[in-house]
Amino acid sequence: MSELKRIATRQSYGEALAEIGETDERIVVLDADLAASTKTAIFGKKFPDRFIDCGIAEANMISMAAGLATCGKIPFCSSFAMFATGRAYEQIRNSVAYSHLNVRIAASHAGISVGEDGATHQCIEDIALMRNIPGMTVLCPADDLETKECIKACMEIKGPCYIRLGRLAVPAYNTPDNYEFNLFEAPILRDGSDVTLFATGLEVIEALQAADMLAEDGISAQVVNVHTIKPLDEETVVACAKKTGAVVTIEEHTIIGGLGSAVAETLSEQHPTRQLRIGIKDRFGESGPALKLLEKFELDAKGIYKQVKDFL
Repeated sequence: MSELKRIATRQSYGEALAEIGETDERIVVLDADLAASTKTAIFGKKFPDRFIDCGIAEANMISMAAGLATCGKIPFCSSFAMFATGRAYEQIRNSVAYSHLNVRIAASHAGISVGEDGATHQCIEDIALMRNIPGMTVLCPADDLETKECIKACMEIKGPCYIRLGRLAVPAYNTPDNYEFNLFEAPILRDGSDVTLFATGLEVIEALQAADMLAEDGISAQVVNVHTIKPLDEETVVACAKKTGAVVTIEEHTIIGGLGSAVAETLSEQHPTRQLRIGIKDRFGESGPALKLLEKFELDAKGIYKQVKDFL
């Protein structure tokens, strides 16, 4: 799939904001001095009267968004995931989620694919942090079109929402003629009978490529795109587990508290199934080129293929 155009989901987010900003004047965008990187500058240039640069003050940004939400606005807050979820966690929990306000936190530069920025900026805990907040919807789109559809769809969500975005340009494999976005449904991208691969974010394309490699060895892998991690599509998770009897979760996130944990929690209660969690294994990231890091942490297609083979 190397011939596909590569677009970072943060770029798709900025373009989607500018698009929906034309149709809904309630939308206000806040950024913590990183508008060029998070791509909220696209919205800011088009709607300067509805764009607020809060400076390097993420906690204050979230508090401002909470205030705006109480006045009927729909704020989108952006910064790097490390700062948006880590530095401002208390404000997200107490000022936004406790009152179930319509604030959208769209955090870019998540995961180890931040690359050379190093471990301090590679947020691998953000899904776990946001997932444990009551009433928080957690989204992790996989490519350009899915991100744009995700941003549009999240306007219908009542209450707080977290959207995980990336720095790395990823293959745009979805097209308008082959894609339909359903917010709370995890689409099955590839059918299979031997194992189910549940993937999220940039790992979806890697899982599809790994499935091709497994097929060459006679292993039939089903691939599911979990773009909505909370609330999880438990019906699809259980049905796939019953069908294949073996489950693998794949995420650019710690295996503690993220997609792997969500799937394990569901299956342990409803249909206990053999499971392998592929992700960051209780350690920090490190500095290096994004693609090399994905390879080192075995989060690329070859690494996934190898781990699934060993698991089976």
